Amino acid sequence: MNTCQSRAKLKVNNIEKSFGDIKVIKNVSISLVENEFVSLLGLSGSGKSTIFNIVAGLLKPDSGHVIIDDEDYTGKTGRVSYMYQKDLLMPWKKVIDNVCLPLVIKGEKKKDARDKASSFFKLFGLEGFEYKYPFQLSGGMRQRAALLRTYMFSRDIMLLDEPFGALDAITRAKMHVWLQDILRGLDTSVLFITHDIEEAVFLSDRIYILSDKPALIKEEIKVGLERPRKKEIITSDIFNSIKAHIYGSLE
Repeated sequence: MNTCQSRAKLKVNNIEKSFGDIKVIKNVSISLVENEFVSLLGLSGSGKSTIFNIVAGLLKPDSGHVIIDDEDYTGKTGRVSYMYQKDLLMPWKKVIDNVCLPLVIKGEKKKDARDKASSFFKLFGLEGFEYKYPFQLSGGMRQRAALLRTYMFSRDIMLLDEPFGALDAITRAKMHVWLQDILRGLDTSVLFITHDIEEAVFLSDRIYILSDKPALIKEEIKVGLERPRKKEIITSDIFNSIKAHIYGSLE
């Protein structure tokens, strides 16, 4: 994705969060500019999903603020879209109706919602599968459908929480290339959670390295690899140099 450093879409300022006596988030600040892909990288259980829940307004921080387009959205839901690791497609609904569900929930008529969603099926590699059921799709195709549904909810900011974590390694690598290519045609900014270093380096413009609980930002890394990135880049010296640096930061 090409970044536009002139305008911040999202700013998370000095958030902290505790559950009882356990401090989970400690003074975390992150930012996301227009058309940027930023990853939160850390060990499982380090608080990444808690940060996402705060950004999405599902949790309110003990202190700090979430600013979107210069407006305070702390504790407010409905502004950003959020995709979990599981696709959460409804098995009794056809793919088109799963995808357009956010539009229907917002009050659009089913036909209008279907028309809007169907225009993106070719771009997302789902053309011809509109009236199939989720069980008729492969794991990768289900994740594509889930991502399109996420995009339908909010097109300018998407939170992706380990969306490829349940896929096998070969499918996951293909999805990395696919996602990168898809985002080139969309006007959206992505905040991405992963504990996979290779995944973070391949996809991201910037990476925030999180400590174990309580989560704090240990380092911010600007990846700096040219786009579009081919799968062969993962064996390059510069790619592996970035990976080695991150491994060192996580120790």
